[in-house]
Amino acid sequence: MKREICRMGNPVLRATAEKFKIADLNTPEFKGLLQDMFDSMKEYGGIGIAAPQIGISKQVAIIEILGMNRYGQEINLPNTVFVNPEIEILDQATQGFWEGCLSIPGMRGYVERPKHILVKYLNEKGEEQSLEAEGFLATVIQHELDHLFGTLYVDRISDPKLFMYQEEFEQYIQQPSID
Repeated sequence: MKREICRMGNPVLRATAEKFKIADLNTPEFKGLLQDMFDSMKEYGGIGIAAPQIGISKQVAIIEILGMNRYGQEINLPNTVFVNPEIEILDQATQGFWEGCLSIPGMRGYVERPKHILVKYLNEKGEEQSLEAEGFLATVIQHELDHLFGTLYVDRISDPKLFMYQEEFEQYIQQPSID
């Protein structure tokens, strides 16, 4: 079921979310939460969503990226559930991308983040997983997992001049795609 997205200003987005107990992952409530998150992500056109974005202060996020992105990178990460994740930075070098967020609708901001990470997490069955990511995928993962620790992408914008409305981003910044 699609749920309303919590927007910037809602206190749930600024709190550190509670970790899941393994026993909670095999419950109808958890399965329902995942379905609601997925439905909401698809309804609002996202590539990722975290539970706090639908008002649930729990450490779970979903990311799904399939195909070519606007930066010309082919990424095929099917619907992936990250429970109680931990990020390890593998390279201190940073990269920058223009980010948007379902919780900050109609806005874009340029954020630099570590470009190579390792994330350790539990999947929806409680199985330990790890995923090494670089490029845009590393940015997406960091963006979504930030939601579990009370951080929004706007907190990571180093130059306020690089925060703007989507329409101005499209008019003045975004390069036309080459097909």
